[in-house]
Amino acid sequence: MLLSLLSPSELWTGCLDYISRPCTLLLSLVTASLFCLWGREGQVPLLVCGDGFRAFLQRHCPIVTERFCPTPWCWGGRLQTLVRVVIKSSLSITYRNELIRTGDGGQLSLDWVDNSNSAEHPQTSTRPTVLLLPGLTGNSRQTYVLRAVQQATCHGYRCVVMNNRGFGGEELLTPLTFCAADTSDVETVVNHVKKLYPQAPLLGAGVSLGGMLLLNYLARKGQDSKMIAGLTLSVCWDSFESSLSLEQPINKLLFNRHLTSNLCNAINRHRKILGKVIDVDYVLKARTIREFDERFTSVMFGYKSCADYYRDASPGCKLQKTAVPVLCLNAADDPFSPKHAFPVSLAQRLPNVALLVTAHGGHIGFLEGLFPNGDGYMDRLLGQFVHAVFEHLEELREACSIKDQVTQ
Repeated sequence: MLLSLLSPSELWTGCLDYISRPCTLLLSLVTASLFCLWGREGQVPLLVCGDGFRAFLQRHCPIVTERFCPTPWCWGGRLQTLVRVVIKSSLSITYRNELIRTGDGGQLSLDWVDNSNSAEHPQTSTRPTVLLLPGLTGNSRQTYVLRAVQQATCHGYRCVVMNNRGFGGEELLTPLTFCAADTSDVETVVNHVKKLYPQAPLLGAGVSLGGMLLLNYLARKGQDSKMIAGLTLSVCWDSFESSLSLEQPINKLLFNRHLTSNLCNAINRHRKILGKVIDVDYVLKARTIREFDERFTSVMFGYKSCADYYRDASPGCKLQKTAVPVLCLNAADDPFSPKHAFPVSLAQRLPNVALLVTAHGGHIGFLEGLFPNGDGYMDRLLGQFVHAVFEHLEELREACSIKDQVTQ
């Protein structure tokens, strides 16, 4: 009755005023997000592997068969990558730090969670151990590392995080840092862990550059890796392609400059000792990761060119040299690791390698749910896979056609 007293223009003006109110816009956004979240089907990730490995994963790691529905308001790989950094809530993890010496006279910072109260594996000498390798400028305090530790320890396992030289709070004792192609520090840590716990099975899990290190280590050591399995998350398969992707204007603005700045800051913190072998001021002028690698990494590790370093660092062509089961999670919209560089054809031919590709997820993102501040797809995958490996190892080896006893 009241509406009939208003003219069409007054009705239209009133409607515009109502829908333009902030509370109305917020309510509409929330409603649309909820509808999108619960209404969309999502997609089951692409699983590329042999029949045996596939059956094992489907049986003991059922998350590979679930539909992955990314956070509805977090569109695209870039946004997934950025939002993960700011929205993931931190966890209270207490580490036991240990400094160990390296063959060149340097030192590595290891952060342990011994899980001494483990009900599932109360015997310290045989408690399974997960070795975590963080990303390029990461360390044990990154949220993705903390959540990986939580996932592993809730199953009763022990964790140890290898902080890359110069990023774990320790001083550099020698003018040497790290790179994706040099696996000597990984080998030092693996030998140290196995010396402490020779009867405890060891699994390696690497994130981004940590995944490159893990795959390069497994390929170089073959059956002498002393690991029973590996897991990589958002690994960069081809350094050339990753560099090109990160040099796209939007990626350069959002990611490349920030990572390069973090690398340069680390070099500047240790300039007193690094200045003995490198022109620090020249390195600090780098504005992209490629420039940094040209001025620092390739020079530090004795490569003739950055291209030679990138060729040696890329793990995509080395998978056939690995001798243990390896599961690799990537997103097709990862701005750091373009999908055309994924070694799909090679993984199809290898019985011990499984490539799991989600349509969305970005780089170390894989956010799901309306408020994705808790465990995400990547975290849950790690928890299920490490449990499947440690609790069903012989079945896994048979599924992956690993007949010879791999050195543990």
